[in-house]
Amino acid sequence: MGAIKWVGGAIGWAFGGVIGGILGFAFGSMFENALSGQFAVESQSDTSTGSFGRRNTQRPLTQAGDFGVSLLLLSAAVMKSDNEVAKSELDFVKDFFKKQFGQVKAENYILMFRELLKQDFDLKQVCIQIKLYMDLASRLQLLHYLFGLAQSDGNVHPSEIQVIRSIATWLGLSVTDYESIQAMFVKNTESAYKILELTPESTDEDLKKAYKKMAVKYHPDKVSHLGEDVQKAANEKFKKVNAAYDQIKKERGLN
Repeated sequence: MGAIKWVGGAIGWAFGGVIGGILGFAFGSMFENALSGQFAVESQSDTSTGSFGRRNTQRPLTQAGDFGVSLLLLSAAVMKSDNEVAKSELDFVKDFFKKQFGQVKAENYILMFRELLKQDFDLKQVCIQIKLYMDLASRLQLLHYLFGLAQSDGNVHPSEIQVIRSIATWLGLSVTDYESIQAMFVKNTESAYKILELTPESTDEDLKKAYKKMAVKYHPDKVSHLGEDVQKAANEKFKKVNAAYDQIKKERGLN
């Protein structure tokens, strides 16, 4: 198969701990000669968790590769939750990685993804490792991506909702974090309020304060370190905050 340099922005902390063990098993399945050095993983030892389970005391920065690996694992869990891996869902994953990392790197990610879909892994422990090292803005972007994945086949299955809710909890996201992002995809009469973490009983002053808070919380610049395309995806989330605010203002006759 030849030498493959597995990159996508360097992988740091994701190549250690529980996630590192899962990746190691998947690499072993992908390449018979994995342990003989026929492929290389681009990592940075000074920011990684080190040998599986051992971590540095200084919190490392989440890199694009760490974010990508996290997406693969969480996507696999969501896609398998309804016992059906739809082509539209697989295409959604492929499209994201192609935009984020380019065609060649995306092909390597998808090879890995197919192996992860075959594995049974401890989703809670995976989420705990992500929570330990990943900043809030990046975790919120993960959740936004997972709802997009669940909706990509035209139907958000209840089992997918259940898994995504569990993931949100294990990632340390609040109920209002979860409901805000869910409302961007699952629409009802109160969706605009939920996006802004409000209720229809909130005052106009509450509305203005909430918009300012959410505009900061979901600003695309907060995930700029994960790459241009993750930042573009975050901009979609930001636009939905603005749309929700404009909708409520229109309903209330506010300028």
